[in-house]
Amino acid sequence: MPKTVAILGTLDTKGEEFAYLRSHIERAGLSTLVVDCGVLDAPAFSPDISRQDVASAGGEELGHLLATRDRGRSIAAMAAGAAAVVRRLFEERRIQGLISLGGSAGTTIGTAAMRSLPAGFPKLMVSTLASGDTRPYVGTKDIAMLYPIVDIAGLNRLSRRILANAAAAIAGMVDQEETEGGQDKPLIAATMFGVTTPCVTMARHILEQQGFEVLVFHATGTGGEAMESLIADGYVAGVLDITTTELADELAGGVMSAGPHRLEAAGAKGVPQVVCPGAIDMVNFGPLDSVPEKYRERRLYVHNPNVTLMRTTPEECAELGRITAEKLNRARGPVAFLMPLRGVSAIDAAGLPFWWPEADASYLGALEANLDPEVRLLEVGAHINDEGFARSAADSLLQLMSARAVSMA
Repeated sequence: MPKTVAILGTLDTKGEEFAYLRSHIERAGLSTLVVDCGVLDAPAFSPDISRQDVASAGGEELGHLLATRDRGRSIAAMAAGAAAVVRRLFEERRIQGLISLGGSAGTTIGTAAMRSLPAGFPKLMVSTLASGDTRPYVGTKDIAMLYPIVDIAGLNRLSRRILANAAAAIAGMVDQEETEGGQDKPLIAATMFGVTTPCVTMARHILEQQGFEVLVFHATGTGGEAMESLIADGYVAGVLDITTTELADELAGGVMSAGPHRLEAAGAKGVPQVVCPGAIDMVNFGPLDSVPEKYRERRLYVHNPNVTLMRTTPEECAELGRITAEKLNRARGPVAFLMPLRGVSAIDAAGLPFWWPEADASYLGALEANLDPEVRLLEVGAHINDEGFARSAADSLLQLMSARAVSMA
């Protein structure tokens, strides 16, 4: 029996394009299931799931949306409804892929539905917004976005080719064979930055040798958000949070914040976690001239033409220590905190640009003053990228996970 691709979108304004997309997906040997989210005119063809059903799933009556013609309310309702409908189809195993196309409204609705689906499920959005800032639409999910070059307004020689490419892409995603290897290994989530790479790489090798699969997240804001999301969804058995630098960006207004709830999912789920202050010595900005005026006299380091780092002060480090302690105190599972006493990043070491022992000591002092006794605190006389520290971090997590397994047996 062929696999099924859900096609979701507004059949009133983009009916011709959706019909063309459907024909190419079916030509590839797949079944389709069309979900209509339009609220303006009658659909160009009959869908498998009607706009009435989508509106109802979003908590609205279609007749009311049609009568009020409130575009913002309609988009919000259809986005919520599309997410609910698609999630139900996924849970019922009726679909194996999802594709959508549209402008701003269509992208808002289509990607809302895609974000309701788990990582690994094929998702493709053909969007006129794909060449801009896609973070509000992609979020922390593996949504593929294809820029159509021309507006999605009728079929022409260019749009036909791009929509055919999109159909082939989603068909290829859906039809691929299951990936092999590591399916039975427990997952460990780890965080890494360029300035903590040696530590995480060494720790990862140790954990892999013990039979775990390690997912490494780049602590650039979205990386931390993605990790927190996977932990909350129950995918992860342990967390090696080496690089908590995103907390510094959240505190000081840097460009790589993961939001106010970073460092909370593992605690809420009771997942064993080892936490370290990797790269809390820095706040991230763009090019040098993008650094806010109030920070221009601070200790700055041009990492590359597009990234400028700002050293955190003793006062900021104290606040980061307090924030970290308060988050870890709320954890429902086992926690250990490891503090490297000879530097927290590749440029925080004697003779290097961000070496500031007083700032690191301020962090540790605030952490100690606020950390509950139940949270194990281990001070390690090493730099964060020393092999000894990496081994201590990996071993600590293994011990926590082993003890947790014994207690639950």
